[in-house]
Amino acid sequence: MIRTIFLLIALSLLYACSDLPALRADHPLLPVRAYEQLIVGRLDADYVGDANCLAQCHKHDEIHRDFQMSVHGEQISPETGLPLVNCESCHGPGSLAILNAKENDKCDFKTLLQLEELPSQAQSLICLKCHSAASTPNLHYWNGSIHASSDVSCFDCHKLHQGPQQKVSRQEMDEMCYACHINARMEFAQFSRHPVRERKMACVDCHEPHGSAQKHDLKGITVKELCTRCHMDKQGPFVYEHADLAENCLTCHSHHGSTNNSLLRTSEPFLCLQCHAGHQDYSHPSLATDGLKGAFYSRCTSCHSSIHGTDVPSAKGRGTFIAR
Repeated sequence: MIRTIFLLIALSLLYACSDLPALRADHPLLPVRAYEQLIVGRLDADYVGDANCLAQCHKHDEIHRDFQMSVHGEQISPETGLPLVNCESCHGPGSLAILNAKENDKCDFKTLLQLEELPSQAQSLICLKCHSAASTPNLHYWNGSIHASSDVSCFDCHKLHQGPQQKVSRQEMDEMCYACHINARMEFAQFSRHPVRERKMACVDCHEPHGSAQKHDLKGITVKELCTRCHMDKQGPFVYEHADLAENCLTCHSHHGSTNNSLLRTSEPFLCLQCHAGHQDYSHPSLATDGLKGAFYSRCTSCHSSIHGTDVPSAKGRGTFIAR
């Protein structure tokens, strides 16, 4: 079914692009009629234009004002020569809605597309008829994203009738994401955490909500590349580099929050000993010897402070991540 829908959309767009004078005419995008047929099968209404819609209902004045202040209202104007985005682009043709508006003193909204009753995939198709992956690069992964396959639609995050801000603000974003990502709320409540609650970061700083080639919709080519956009001092390269850190910061750090300092997954020295087991061996200088037993009550990074990497060798000619 989905393939059929996209095939019809592609054919409609191909036809639309071959008829530029019609595209520049003062009426909604041509493919919208195909969408209506696919979604509700209603083609017995005609387009009447924003002016006719607004003239029948003063309540629309405020909604129209907010829309005109938005990105859609300001950038997509008749002067641009581009296809218009107006009320009927999303709500369908309005001739039946205003047919008896004067007698009834109100519009018949039931004759318009009932957007809120459509399944999430159909709601998104209303937006995607213009915002294709070709024109909006961040939608390249949308159809295969976890959000698209989890009944999340464009309308859940983007609000077209709330003024210039047509998407959820950074201040409101964490609460919106927590509604589904319950674990994230708990993790960001930990003692050590990324400053999302302080509004210094937002979920979209690390995650691409429209989909990504990375796990968990992460931005960046690798986890390290993403983390070092902010933690640039950990980027390197170093002459003596901590091997695991060259691949994945999450080997040691919990990305959202932790009960340990510096977002560590496990407290020191036990985190380090998971890899450096030699320090527990009696045949080597180890924490098991009487002189080093106290280290169990301390932190490895108290001495090895350049744990991410260093260019300074030790007296033995090796890097020990000790800042000197």
